[in-house]
Amino acid sequence: MTHDPIIKYAVSAIGLLFSLWAVAVPADELDALVFDDNPKLRDIRHPPWFKTSFLDLKDDLEEAVTAGKRGIMIYFGQENCAYCEALIEVNFGQPDIAEYTQRNFDVIEIDIWGSREITDLNGDTYSEHAYSVKRKTTFTPTILFVDGKQQLAMRLRGYHPPYRFRAALEFVAGGHYENETFRAYLERADPPPKFEIGDLNNQDFFLPPPHMLDRSRIRAQRPLLVFFEQRDCHACDILHTDPVADPKVQSLLRRFDVAQVDMWSEDPIITPDGSRIPIVEWSRKLGLFYAPTLMFFDETGREVFRVASVIHVYRLGRVLEYVAERGYETGLTYLQWHGRRRFQQTSRLD
Repeated sequence: MTHDPIIKYAVSAIGLLFSLWAVAVPADELDALVFDDNPKLRDIRHPPWFKTSFLDLKDDLEEAVTAGKRGIMIYFGQENCAYCEALIEVNFGQPDIAEYTQRNFDVIEIDIWGSREITDLNGDTYSEHAYSVKRKTTFTPTILFVDGKQQLAMRLRGYHPPYRFRAALEFVAGGHYENETFRAYLERADPPPKFEIGDLNNQDFFLPPPHMLDRSRIRAQRPLLVFFEQRDCHACDILHTDPVADPKVQSLLRRFDVAQVDMWSEDPIITPDGSRIPIVEWSRKLGLFYAPTLMFFDETGREVFRVASVIHVYRLGRVLEYVAERGYETGLTYLQWHGRRRFQQTSRLD
């Protein structure tokens, strides 16, 4: 019998499956979902076992494979980022996660605003910032898992709590990504929950079901935000307490049509592009694996943004501003758009 510590939590291909919905998550890991994400100085110190890299990613990958590892983890972060702090202090602060990560990956740290030169796997060179933009780094932290064949095995955008992060590590380290999606991998852990809409956190601004969200034929007047949630979801409960209850967030939400769906429901829905399918099939088609996930669609039904990770008041407000003000049409990433906006506001004050 294996004594690998990660097996206690992660999904295993041989039947030792972690029930991500039915098994109680340790209280300290649920506490990890609650933190203040407002801007402030943070002393984020990376673990000493992060690789000291010359940022030649092909060399880094070859060294990892030679050492018997699955590949490399490219970690995109920035200073004073509350979500990066949670990843470093909470996730990598768990002994089993730290040990399993070191055994299977070399971790390469990249500052999304940095100027150090990176040579990518194709031999092309970029600054850290330019490379972050090229790899479509929407949020920090973002982690790219690259395997020994130079293939992108998985991308994690934003902060994911320890119980989900463990599953992602095992999904890649165990080679499961070669045969199935992360969502399918998680579904094998335990049958998805079945429940009525009344079991979700209701809000007065949610559109009432049945949901006919088609905007492909007639252009809507406002963008659409869909909350994909599930029952017994601690992260969903947290989202509906402080972030959604915040007065500024409430004001921004009034600029959207907002719907809430049970991501595992068999109920039919007419999607923004006009398709009529069960909600569970829609969420599967979208590749959703985290609850809550916030999906944004424009007035014509085109997906323009998504948040599939832990989110609190400050980031939620900034995301709502980015979509409501059509920042995605500028060609700037979410982070670049807010950086320029902040600079312009400061300049006006000067």
